[in-house]
Amino acid sequence: MTFDLLTIFGLLSSTVIGISLGLIGGGGSILTVPVLVYLFKVDPVLATAYSLFIVGLSSLVGAFPKYKAGMIDLKTAVVFGIPSIIAVFLTRKVLVPAIPATLFEVGGISVTKALAMMILFAVLMVAASVSMIRDKKKEETLSSEPRVFNYPMILLEGAVVGVLTGLVGAGGGFLIIPALVMLSKLPMKQAVGTSLLIIAAKSLIGFTGDVSENAANMDWVLLSIVTGLAIIGIFIGNQLSKKVDGAALKKGFGWFVLVMGIYIIIKELAFPGASSH
Repeated sequence: MTFDLLTIFGLLSSTVIGISLGLIGGGGSILTVPVLVYLFKVDPVLATAYSLFIVGLSSLVGAFPKYKAGMIDLKTAVVFGIPSIIAVFLTRKVLVPAIPATLFEVGGISVTKALAMMILFAVLMVAASVSMIRDKKKEETLSSEPRVFNYPMILLEGAVVGVLTGLVGAGGGFLIIPALVMLSKLPMKQAVGTSLLIIAAKSLIGFTGDVSENAANMDWVLLSIVTGLAIIGIFIGNQLSKKVDGAALKKGFGWFVLVMGIYIIIKELAFPGASSH
């Protein structure tokens, strides 16, 4: 690893991924792929695999203190997690390898698998940012209603989140947390803890779908360093969460993710192939 300015910025950003997960229970995973692609120059398709490992292990570490504090609902984690885990594993093992390297051509521009993944990722970033910026009061009030599981919707949402996670390598906390609050009637803090456990399980199992295919191409040193820094970030984030107003922070982070998402869309469409190596 050469320590140029981009790499140093990438190492700092790796810690920010963990800080975000520790502080607001999500959002960090949405930064992982852009950090890997633009700062460490990892191929976009491989970056989605790396992201599953980094986010999965970081979330697992972050879930331990939440579990000890009674902030994880295991029944909900199982109901939501099982379809999500099956979907993410099949997506990485079957769907992603089946996508052709070049999808189609438009006006002489080749739409590649890597370009399509980055655009889909950026669209999800914009969706995530809207979910973070929006006022969450309505979801908070829902949590006071009696607990009734909407099983068909939870299973469907779990599967959809699993496919998206498999395609773009993001943990999907921004999709899981609102679903747990609205469909499982979990209080917000419990939804955050439960979300971390679901993200950990499905991301790590999704990653196993890649290891058999891409083990030889993987830079395990880079993967270990970024994961280690993200885990350090989680501990920092957990400490900061006791002192910082989470709602204001989430909104600020949401605006940052929105700008990043729009930047990626413009960059990928204006300079297709710039991130494919």
